[in-house]
Amino acid sequence: MNLPNKLTIIRILLVPVMCIIPFLGLKEQILGIELEFWIMNLIFIIASLTDKLDGYIARSRNLVTNFGKFLDPIADKILVLAAMLILVEKQMIPAWIPIIVLTREFVVSAYRLIAVEQGGKVIAASFWGKLKTVTQMIAVVFAFININSTNVFFDFIHGNLNGIELIINAVTSIMLVISVISTIFSGWDYIKGGKDLFKDK
Repeated sequence: MNLPNKLTIIRILLVPVMCIIPFLGLKEQILGIELEFWIMNLIFIIASLTDKLDGYIARSRNLVTNFGKFLDPIADKILVLAAMLILVEKQMIPAWIPIIVLTREFVVSAYRLIAVEQGGKVIAASFWGKLKTVTQMIAVVFAFININSTNVFFDFIHGNLNGIELIINAVTSIMLVISVISTIFSGWDYIKGGKDLFKDK
């Protein structure tokens, strides 16, 4: 197994570690933020960086494998959805956001299966797909440091927040909205680009 694939597996293994943290009762606060959120955020950032690193190594050293092509996108989805579900459980983001993300992934996965079966073309990542990935990562990182874990989606527009709390909540909320929009449009790109696959021959 080459290095990029090992990094992908490490990314997957970090997900259950991140999910265990809330059960450890790490409620001590650093800069007004509970320790468990600092730790989960650090794990998420490290895991996200392995995504960029394994892709760079695989391409630069010609280590691209079918195993890597299969597992890398799955690892990304597991990481992002796990983080979002933790945030939903903490009542920091609404449940409909990961529901939209998950629905898009099911649609895209179904398209890919049909494309492989019928020998259809593979649609390259579009602008919307890249925007989705970036905004999701930024939104999750900022959501984990929402001060005192009490500021929820779009609280900043109610005028109840000030200073750094307002900035963090605004960035989190806006990035989540952009990520949802780009998730929908990137999914539509797949449906539009693969519509011929669904025609009976």
